[in-house]
Amino acid sequence: LPPPDPQFVLRGTSAAVHTLRFSCGGQEPDIPVLFSGSENGLIHVWNLKTHRVDTALDGHGGRSVYCVEKMGGKNRLLSQGRDQRICLWDLAEGRTSVTNSVFTENVGFCRCSLLKEAQGRWLMAMAAKAPEEVQVLELPSKTSVCTLKPDVGAKLGMPMCLKLWQHNCGSQPLLLAGYEDGSVVLWNLSMGKALSRLVCHQEPVMSLDFDSEKAKGISGSSEKVLSIWSLNEQQNLQVRITGPLVSFIPLCTNSLID
Repeated sequence: LPPPDPQFVLRGTSAAVHTLRFSCGGQEPDIPVLFSGSENGLIHVWNLKTHRVDTALDGHGGRSVYCVEKMGGKNRLLSQGRDQRICLWDLAEGRTSVTNSVFTENVGFCRCSLLKEAQGRWLMAMAAKAPEEVQVLELPSKTSVCTLKPDVGAKLGMPMCLKLWQHNCGSQPLLLAGYEDGSVVLWNLSMGKALSRLVCHQEPVMSLDFDSEKAKGISGSSEKVLSIWSLNEQQNLQVRITGPLVSFIPLCTNSLID
């Protein structure tokens, strides 16, 4: 079947759009806000009632923005750009300036991952300076929690995508990382140790997501294949099925993997 016609089209960024993020809970909760990160370094805040830009945020020095994430509430925002900066924003009362930032020391395209620890405190995983390593920081303090280093000789390549998660509130946080060699690795942050590794793809893992309630995940690669996998009680990853790919795979909050 052909795709449905769009309800409306948003124009006016003056550059290619590289990332999108919806957010509810604004002044009109029934009308979500859309954030778009563009090649020219701007983040546009779209009003989906007027179909116009309310605000343009400029914090990446004209370099492409490829990740935008909400940090709880309607005014907290994180963005990541090709300037190797991860920027934190507080948009309350019309503010449009960066409140804090982290220099990543990594020139790749790996999007950072966030996990809320407590009110006002977050864990953030990001690709580290060393090619195969992942660094985890606590925000907003920017305190280093751990650096995850593969075993010598593992030859995973660079981390390409990351997903912080936990079984339930209060449990130990875990990280799923997709690597250049096509594998997905489950990391325990408190031990700094890899618990399980699964080769899902013949090409680099470009995106992944995970449903912690069903203990099932999905990953995609540049070979145009999706892999669906699960995590058993022994913390081992297991492949379930493979199929055609899309390039970026966020799961809905109502858990669409069966």
